[in-house]
Amino acid sequence: MTDRDVQRIEEEAIAWVVRLRDAGAEDWDAFTLWLEADPAHLTAYDEVALADLAAEELAPAPRPVQPAWTPAAAPVYRPDRRRFLGWSAAAAAVAGMVAWSTLPAGAALYAVETGPGQHRRIDLADGSRIDLNGATRIQLDRNNARFASLERGEALFTVVHDETRPFEVEAGGARMRDLGTTFNVVAERGAVEVGVSEGRVLFDPGGAAVNLSPGMNLRRAAAEARPVVSRTEPDAVGSWRAGRLSYRSATVGQIAGDLTRNLGVSVRASPSVAQQSFTGVIMLDPDKGAAVRRAASLLGVSAGRSGDGWILTVGSSGTP
Repeated sequence: MTDRDVQRIEEEAIAWVVRLRDAGAEDWDAFTLWLEADPAHLTAYDEVALADLAAEELAPAPRPVQPAWTPAAAPVYRPDRRRFLGWSAAAAAVAGMVAWSTLPAGAALYAVETGPGQHRRIDLADGSRIDLNGATRIQLDRNNARFASLERGEALFTVVHDETRPFEVEAGGARMRDLGTTFNVVAERGAVEVGVSEGRVLFDPGGAAVNLSPGMNLRRAAAEARPVVSRTEPDAVGSWRAGRLSYRSATVGQIAGDLTRNLGVSVRASPSVAQQSFTGVIMLDPDKGAAVRRAASLLGVSAGRSGDGWILTVGSSGTP
């Protein structure tokens, strides 16, 4: 590949990052075709999208405008929508409920929860199946087998498609609609990630309307943030069920959260290594300590005990 080709691909990647800020379904379909045309396209897009996201996070927040005081009216407190979503998520975790405004009409919700390191399978009345990873809590509706709200954790959905009654999942303040699908969803600290193994998923049908096909992965860092789309192997989606964690440009912080869910022991990443990137496969081990040390060796970091759990820090761990 010549320098001119590299420059052209980089310019196209920048154009896609800008275009996808306000994209419709046709834009996402065209973007998928562009990604599939050349493996170098995904690499360039990932680099540009991550740089753009980092620049956005570092930008100073606008100074709020102070409303004029009106003696005749009592002050009314209206939190901004981003804070409201954060408080709603916190209240849901404490009270075991989701915000009323997101619930389908006539909902009769009940919760299913797993502890760290536990897996559970849920068979729904319509023939669909949900596999829950560890430390996961999901809300289901007795009156509607085609709805689920993932409050936290990770779940693999294997959905029986019904064009007249689409299956919908809410997670991390986002809604996903099945289009005949097997897909994996992670909801953690306001972020949401979805990977598609089979069929299609429509992410945020009322907004960005991102159409995800097999081998596509979408991550949105927080409510109202722009989603970042990347490629993955379809058979890597939901591979945690087989004791295999597959990654492409994942951060050590994300991986620490996955290890916590799957092993049932606390694993956290120190700030010095949390943003390091990793691409590869981590095989889990029944021996939790051995699994953490092996993962640390692959990540190029050090694993040390911290209370009842582990912390990943700068250094190099040897394989047990």
